[in-house]
Amino acid sequence: MKITIVGRKLNVYEDTRELIEKKLAKLDKYFKAANTEATVTLSRKRNVSSLEVTINADGTLFRSEVDADDFRIALDQTVDHIEGQIRKNKTKLAKRLRENVIDMSVIPDPVEDTPEDEPIIRVKQFEFKPMTPEEAIMQMNLLGHSFYVFNDVTTGDTCVVYTRKDGDYGLIEPMK
Repeated sequence: MKITIVGRKLNVYEDTRELIEKKLAKLDKYFKAANTEATVTLSRKRNVSSLEVTINADGTLFRSEVDADDFRIALDQTVDHIEGQIRKNKTKLAKRLRENVIDMSVIPDPVEDTPEDEPIIRVKQFEFKPMTPEEAIMQMNLLGHSFYVFNDVTTGDTCVVYTRKDGDYGLIEPMK
């Protein structure tokens, strides 16, 4: 696994780098080493240490962000959380292969326009990977987000899956 360590407004010392690499090496058994990249971001605000780990394994993202008193504690919690996500992902894949039953015939709710006076807080860029709506839902749940944008593997259209207030999933497709 290729690991990139970033310190936001702080220096990351060699012993911390070694500890991070050692802890993340524990996750190598789940991934093909050549195709996996991990980005670790450390920051500290008001004596609270924040550690964010994002792992990209062949287009599947695993992410965890933990705030703690110490980076070591945050690292342990983050690795445990990502390991749980990996096990959950494997279980979902196995269950989907057995049952293959997810109803995607949900009509989406209308999307409200964003007011013009609200500034853009954060900009993210990522590579679109063609996938099925079921794969997009799994990816959304792994990231802990309420929506996920993807290219539909069958139509090639850019679509959005999202979590509805009632707990079901919705799919937004472009009009033809």
